[in-house]
Amino acid sequence: MRIEIWSDVACPWCFIGKRRFESALADFPHRDAVDVVWRSYQLDPTLPEHYDGTELDYLSTRKGMPPQQVAQMFDHVAQQAKGEGLDYRFDQVVVANSFTAHRLIHLAAAHGKQDAAKERLLSDHFEHGKDIGSRDYLSALGEDLGLPAREVEELFTSDKYAEDVRNDFREGQALGISGVPFFVIDRKFGLSGAQPVQTFTAALNQAWQDANPLVLVNSGEAEACGPDGCAV
Repeated sequence: MRIEIWSDVACPWCFIGKRRFESALADFPHRDAVDVVWRSYQLDPTLPEHYDGTELDYLSTRKGMPPQQVAQMFDHVAQQAKGEGLDYRFDQVVVANSFTAHRLIHLAAAHGKQDAAKERLLSDHFEHGKDIGSRDYLSALGEDLGLPAREVEELFTSDKYAEDVRNDFREGQALGISGVPFFVIDRKFGLSGAQPVQTFTAALNQAWQDANPLVLVNSGEAEACGPDGCAV
């Protein structure tokens, strides 16, 4: 079973959704048969590589949201994150364009470390105040992940993986995805948002049953028991 997750590194609900999905997957009996692929999405492709201002300033000025409303939203999201064991620090978030970070995730995928890259980027962005648009930070992260230094350097000297990121954008648009996180199971089932764990569990079970239907083979009548008793 293949699960594709459209997500942005700069999306606070994406990290929460990741944790809830992982909780459901951990208890899924067929989890070893599940292939998880992270797809790129950008909430704001127009952001400069570095934005001179806080997250509150960015949302209130560029998005036109009243500062008090933004602060209340931060409190609500932080509480939801805390329930998943995450420690969001919106006052330390560095606002930056996530395009190169998505390219790094694609590079990590080529080396079997896509989920580890996604996890670090989300955690570093929302919990540790790291600059996900910084060349120094992304280079250090690549080293931490054990990625070849030459290939990490190519992210800054070429457009390697840029088209892969854009293809993710286009596929998401073709599927009608207009917000993240968005989970697509076998290109047949879709879930939008950081759903509760039980919703992910139900979706996993439904998708598995759809892909692996039980075929009843009866060669004739045979004795059996039911709600009203057993055959005599």
